[in-house]
Amino acid sequence: MLTDDGKHLYVSWDEYHMLTERLALKVHNSGWQFDQILCLARGGMRPGDVLSRVFDKPLAIMSTSSYRAEAGTIQGRLDIAKYITLPKGELAGRVLLVDDLSDSGVTLQAVVERLRGMPSISELRSAVIWVKAASTYTPDYFVEHLPTSPWIHQPFEEYDNLPPDKLAKKFVV
Repeated sequence: MLTDDGKHLYVSWDEYHMLTERLALKVHNSGWQFDQILCLARGGMRPGDVLSRVFDKPLAIMSTSSYRAEAGTIQGRLDIAKYITLPKGELAGRVLLVDDLSDSGVTLQAVVERLRGMPSISELRSAVIWVKAASTYTPDYFVEHLPTSPWIHQPFEEYDNLPPDKLAKKFVV
C-alpha cells in the first residue's frame, strides 16, 4: 500500500509473493532462455530462490551491501563480494541477475559492469520487482515502476529489530 504522500510503500507477504511470481512470468513471457540465476544478497535472495525453483535453474549468490546506517535506510559505501557462491562450476553462459529493487541503480550498475567483464558469461540480463524513478539503471525485467521513489517497507524487515530475546517472547505462554 502506497501512502498518500507517496513517500512510503508498505508490502505484505502476500503482495511480495504475488509480485515475485509476476516477475517470473515476465521473464518467461519474454522467451529468453538462461542457464543460471545470480541473486544479490540480501534483497535478491527471496526472489532469486523463487525464480530458481520456478525455472529449475541453479542459483548463485553474490553479497552486496550499501544500506547500513540508520537501520538500513541510508546508503553508504557500496561493498561487492569478491567471490560468487554457486553449487558447482563457474558462473557462465546466459545469466539472469536478480535483486529485489533498483533504488539508486548504483549497485546493479556496478555488478553488471563487473559481470560483463567475465568472459565466461555470454549474455546477462537483470530482473527486479521494483524500479524507482530515481534509479540510474533500468533492469531488463521489472514488475513495478515507482514514480515517487518511495521507501519500500518489505515484509521481512520485521526481523531487522527482532533479536532472539524478543523473538523468544513471541512463544512464551
